[in-house]
Amino acid sequence: MTSLREAGMKSKAWPFEEARRVLKRYEKAAPEKGYVLFETGYGPSGLPHIGTFGEVARTTMIRRAFEVISDIPTRLLCFSDDMDGMRKVPENVPNQELLRQHMQKPLTSVPDPFEQYESFGHHNNAMLRRFLDTFGFEYEFASATDYYKQGKLDAVLLRAAERYDDIMAVMLKSLREERQQTYSCFLPIHPETGRVLYVPMKNVDAREGTVTFDDEEGREWTLPVTGGNVKLQWKPDFGARWAALDVDFEMYGKDHSTNTPIYDGICEILGGRKPEHFTYELFLDANGEKISKSKGNGLSIDEWLTYAATESLSYFMYLKPKTAKRMHFDVIPKAVDEYHQQLRAFPTQPVEKQVDNPVWHIHGGQPPESRMVVSFAMLLNLASVAGATGKDGLWGFIRRYAPEASPEANPDLDQAAAFAVRYFNDFVAPTRQFRLPEPAERAAIEDLRARLAALPEKDLHEIYDDPSEGLQTLVFAVGKDHGFENLRAWFQALYEVLLGASQGPRFGGFVALYGVTETVALIDRALAGELVAG
Repeated sequence: MTSLREAGMKSKAWPFEEARRVLKRYEKAAPEKGYVLFETGYGPSGLPHIGTFGEVARTTMIRRAFEVISDIPTRLLCFSDDMDGMRKVPENVPNQELLRQHMQKPLTSVPDPFEQYESFGHHNNAMLRRFLDTFGFEYEFASATDYYKQGKLDAVLLRAAERYDDIMAVMLKSLREERQQTYSCFLPIHPETGRVLYVPMKNVDAREGTVTFDDEEGREWTLPVTGGNVKLQWKPDFGARWAALDVDFEMYGKDHSTNTPIYDGICEILGGRKPEHFTYELFLDANGEKISKSKGNGLSIDEWLTYAATESLSYFMYLKPKTAKRMHFDVIPKAVDEYHQQLRAFPTQPVEKQVDNPVWHIHGGQPPESRMVVSFAMLLNLASVAGATGKDGLWGFIRRYAPEASPEANPDLDQAAAFAVRYFNDFVAPTRQFRLPEPAERAAIEDLRARLAALPEKDLHEIYDDPSEGLQTLVFAVGKDHGFENLRAWFQALYEVLLGASQGPRFGGFVALYGVTETVALIDRALAGELVAG
């Protein structure tokens, strides 16, 4: 019998593939620091978004996979670049005029526009931690401001002063000629204004550990590179942090991929060992544009959780991380149903298949049992035809369909029912377009009505071993008998005429859930034109 570790060493699931790359770093000797360090970066220039969550979720999946195949302890550090200067005011925050007065100051020196925390950076850091805590992530939080000011980066900053020319050689090759004239890897914090200055260095004194520069008014200043007086430009900062902390793994978006040689090169110049990297594709909004923190386009973290459980978002993050994906409301129902399909499959799978199942990675090898006896897509359609305004309006149908189900015994279904009503009212109802059937479709739908009406008036379970399958077969038979060469067209007609959408659930399952008598009445209303009018 295959052990879990053996299965993990052979698994083709991407978290295990990445975990094996990290393990290979230490095939000769364990890390001197005593643990493997996974890191994620967060730029708190705007409110946290789903992409930020995705980095932590995916890195956690790799960390858990690593812990299966290795006994080396691990840590996950979520590092916030909150000492960056605020270069533009986000469009989705209040008190924008207040923020404009503090341009180019470190984010932890900019007032909080929400008036809740000591700075804008502290506010955004708190929002990140709140959400990560909601998901139960195990992580340590790190603030760049704290690391710079408390001296945790002093050693690597002094080394950067010593090797300034080598770092600059790497950076200048990547810059346009105009930018080369004013570039410095060091960004001093102005002692009077507190602004992050983008000015060339007049002198870098490695022995004294200082930099000398002129500010925008032409006044000369000399500051130590230690103690938070100076920070590094973001590209050198990446590599310097890897060197300072001995980071073993970090993932980032495709937009960073061209900078990887720069990050690696600076890390090595500063005496570090470059980490393993993983580059993921970007998330796109409904229009195919990159999700932006400053624009606030695309789905926010809280918006997803308004319409679905947290696990469905983790499932979405697991899928094909190297493929660009639209993050819009219409991806939610599919993610919910596919997640539960994988949950139902998990218990009967051998360990070799379990470690390839997304739910293993979402739940760290301990996925719960799915009690979702009705799909989310089906609940949406039920909410449509039942006119439900709350989850209680759906439970009467659910109990008849699955007598053993209850809100207490099926908490995931109960939660999904509430989400489905909310999702239907916000996204489905405003876009429904009913139509009258074409003559051939009308004849087929009238036949379907007659066959449903002719079923014995008894519990469907007394007629069919599996009511959903039995009714689906009946619907298929009607389509075939009426000459629909492509049965997809037959089902599309049912959806458009009865549900006001071009796609829908397995229709037999829908009838079993909604009820035969109720479906007959729905057909009567549709054929009479009441749905189109209504």
